[in-house]
Amino acid sequence: MINIIALAIGWVGDLIFGDPSRLPHPVVGFGKMIAFGEHRLNRGSHRGLKGGVMAVALILFVFFIVWGIRRLMLANLSPWWLLPLDAVLIFYCLAGTTLIREVRDVFRAADRSLDEGRTQVARIVGRDTSQLSAQEVRTAALETLAENLSDGVIAPLFWFALLGTPGMMAYKMINTLDSMIGYRTERYRQFGCVAARIDDAANYFPARLTALLMVIVSGRWSLLSFVWKYGRCHASPNSGYPEAALAGILDCRFGGTHTYFGEVIEKPYIGCHDRPLTTADMQRAVRFNRLSEVVMVLITAGVSYCLYSLLFP
Repeated sequence: MINIIALAIGWVGDLIFGDPSRLPHPVVGFGKMIAFGEHRLNRGSHRGLKGGVMAVALILFVFFIVWGIRRLMLANLSPWWLLPLDAVLIFYCLAGTTLIREVRDVFRAADRSLDEGRTQVARIVGRDTSQLSAQEVRTAALETLAENLSDGVIAPLFWFALLGTPGMMAYKMINTLDSMIGYRTERYRQFGCVAARIDDAANYFPARLTALLMVIVSGRWSLLSFVWKYGRCHASPNSGYPEAALAGILDCRFGGTHTYFGEVIEKPYIGCHDRPLTTADMQRAVRFNRLSEVVMVLITAGVSYCLYSLLFP
């Protein structure tokens, strides 16, 4: 029951507050660790090996640090002392509310002026936004919203259900590694290759589960064939599935050519209806994101309870 109560507290905390801008965030610490290693190792020969060793070491370090702290607390304190620790870690690992706020801000900014929209969307995407059209600004925001539902909500909950807070925190390190060094650019192609492949593996089931949940809450089972067709039309083996689900729900088109760190990256289109996106579309996307999130929280609570019952009958 401690896991379920901690899950409820952490999730409600994210719903209310989002990422705390004035408090230290573990992901910020993860980023500093990755940057420290990258600046010193991403040079000379054997970059792929050095990047792979760094990625695996950081992931294991995070997992065993959290696991060790919990074991020490269990050995010396009441199990209920784990409740505040787990609740705080879950709160930090979930990133649904903040991204929704950012996407809403992008649409508001784009409605005011194109320059404001470009500036605002640059906060949440890695691509060059200086030449984006108003339609591309809104499309980028919704693509990120779909991806973040998987990376920022469903995947952390998936790994929490299987491995508890140590697994959840290790997943956040995996995701942070990919977001910092997992690009196919000249600088990161070798060094970040292993980190990107680990992220692909960690998100394989969560990405497809995300798409399934979105289809379920939309009530349109016919979209499963749409997701199956277009989910594979993406450079990433995973990101296309939640994007395809949202593109099918909104009857729009995602993807296309984008610029990352000065390099042009070709991406296939997801969907075929290239229509203007509006604030109403954003509101629908947010609604389905939230519904999918609620269903996943309930599933996670159920899985946690069942696993505990099996392990400790």
